[in-house]
Amino acid sequence: MSQDELLLRPIGAVRSTLRDRSLAPMQGHEGAPDAWIELVDEVVPAARHLAVGDDVLLLTWLHQADRTVLEVHPRSDPAVPLTGVFSTRSPDRPNPIGLHEVRVLAVDGARVRVGPLEAIDGTPVLDLKPLFRRAVAGSGPRRKPARPARKANVKSKSRSKSGR
Repeated sequence: MSQDELLLRPIGAVRSTLRDRSLAPMQGHEGAPDAWIELVDEVVPAARHLAVGDDVLLLTWLHQADRTVLEVHPRSDPAVPLTGVFSTRSPDRPNPIGLHEVRVLAVDGARVRVGPLEAIDGTPVLDLKPLFRRAVAGSGPRRKPARPARKANVKSKSRSKSGR
């Protein structure tokens, strides 16, 4: 393979109620629905240990992206100066790889329900990777840890107005 060639094989596709890119939220936490990831048969064994509650990074190929775009107005706001796409989350970029932090909601054979996901229906899936919130050598908590309970009688130090 030459330096200019790279072969990626999709491991599946997004199945979502989002069908129109212009109507999709910019980020998952901005009202995106849950979606199914339909895996190709040959990679189904790789999903065997996915479990409900796992937080994963979903990598997609943003197939409707414009690969010629090098600068954008962040969040499509013309009042914001043009910014190089490598400093933004714009889907339009030379290699439109989408990165989505999602939670596994269900696993059903070759289908994995995740959410929230802003990718549109038919988006090719490149990979799923566990998200390690607190990586410890030799172990790897795959689920988001519970928040510790707050102590009821702890007083916080007050800050002066000038100490912000």
